[in-house]
Amino acid sequence: MELMQVAQQIENKIKTLEKGRGLLQERATNKAETIASYDKAMAKTLIQLKNGIKFTLDEQVIENPPASYCEKIARGICWNEKLAMDLAEAEYKNAIEGLRCIEAELNGWQSYNRYLQDK
Repeated sequence: MELMQVAQQIENKIKTLEKGRGLLQERATNKAETIASYDKAMAKTLIQLKNGIKFTLDEQVIENPPASYCEKIARGICWNEKLAMDLAEAEYKNAIEGLRCIEAELNGWQSYNRYLQDK
């Protein structure tokens, strides 16, 4: 492989890392927003359960549950928000790992570039 091709690969990896930083910021924002949304939904659901509001979960009517079960029931009611939160967190972690892999590739190309220059 020629020195110019290696330099192009290095440049491509640097551009990819720059794009990845922007993507990571988007994923971090999405993660924070979904966590906040889940917390809000849980608080709202717990208040409604305490106030005697009826809920239906998988065709089961929930009304005035014992206080000791309220949080578990609220988690079941807010399952969709929890799923979104978990997916956002996984996407964020996946972006971080992807950037680490690109950094490792960049390091490899830089090492190869040094080898070709010394040759």
